[in-house]
Amino acid sequence: MGAERVMFPGSLRRAVVLSFVLQVAAIGILHAYRMRTADNHFGFGWEMGCIGKALASGRGFSDPYCVPSGPSAWEPPVYPFLIGGVFRIFGIYSYVSAWILLTINSLFSALTCIPIYRIAEKTMGSRVAHWSVWTWALLPTVWYWSIHWVWDTTISPFILCLIFLTALSLEDWDGLKGWSLFGILWGVEALMYPGMLLFLPCCGLWVWHRRHRRGMKSLAGVVLSAVLFLLCLTPWLVRNSITFGKLVFIRDDFAQQLRLGNGPDADGLQMSYLQPNLSSEARRRFSEMGELAYVEVQKREAYKFIRENPGRFALISAKRFVYYWAGIPHPGDGILVDLPRRSIFLGSSLLAIWGLICAVRRKRPGACLFALLLMSYPSVYYFVYANARYRHPIEPELLILAVYAICSAETGRSAGSEISERRPA
Repeated sequence: MGAERVMFPGSLRRAVVLSFVLQVAAIGILHAYRMRTADNHFGFGWEMGCIGKALASGRGFSDPYCVPSGPSAWEPPVYPFLIGGVFRIFGIYSYVSAWILLTINSLFSALTCIPIYRIAEKTMGSRVAHWSVWTWALLPTVWYWSIHWVWDTTISPFILCLIFLTALSLEDWDGLKGWSLFGILWGVEALMYPGMLLFLPCCGLWVWHRRHRRGMKSLAGVVLSAVLFLLCLTPWLVRNSITFGKLVFIRDDFAQQLRLGNGPDADGLQMSYLQPNLSSEARRRFSEMGELAYVEVQKREAYKFIRENPGRFALISAKRFVYYWAGIPHPGDGILVDLPRRSIFLGSSLLAIWGLICAVRRKRPGACLFALLLMSYPSVYYFVYANARYRHPIEPELLILAVYAICSAETGRSAGSEISERRPA
């Protein structure tokens, strides 16, 4: 069986166009292109922006905190190279560059409607697909990441949706084209957002299992997919090996992230004040020691805390689990702002989990793949620190599940009403 011909309804095309137009309009109306200039423009892309500045200035992939610190693997390469290219053409930290980058983000955010529709249609039905697309297209919390953040936050969900859709389609595809696409998409995602790699083995095993149950051969496809995945990564891994004299896998800042969540003052939140952009002492050490030596110190400090405080680490990790799904507390915002915001965040999580439970119980197609995604990808953040940004890459899948939960409840109520009406008085 080959890949099925894809037909999209007019409402989907309208949703994509309207979402994109509204987001671009919001960039102008809210003056989102006017990035804050404090801390040497650090808020314009943060570490990725600094690396993009270094690339545009001819210093190569370096200086993630905008101070001379030498070659870097602090961030995955794709998005910093995009920033660097835009900076080179339209100016470093210019309004035009901000417009271009935020518009690209908005475009990918709007295009995510397409795989959302196909995923929802294949797994939950056309009604869920319709409402999922329009919710994604018009939801302001979705726009927030695309019109305010110069980061990969809106491109990564798009690629993940394509991976998810490809995995669902591989149940039916014969031949090697689907496997080729699967490997290439995972390679691009790894170079864009390597945190998603926790889902890779789960996704691959799910595809193999589903095909095996249908008597379909997968060995050649798995090998081809793995080769293409490694080919995508090889140039960057070779660059890192030559640059640092040792193997560095995609990025090298995990120990820093682990330290920002674990230490004597840890309480489940990110200790951002320890970052080199906010701590002059950390910035000095980072610049003088170099990236790999600095990371090694951070790793020793984090591991030392975890070894010496296993009980506290477990308690803090439990808090991080709650924060990931219920929202990060911001006491400075006041209870009238913080409580409603976190309630909405928690409510959306509970709806998605309810939808997942319903989908699994009713044996909806792909229900177990949704479950594997929700169990695998977020797990690292329970041990590092939680952030709303870290939930956004799986927001499309969560949205589909939440819409399915609502539609299932509506269907149940309608069925119940019909049964009541049929009963004799």
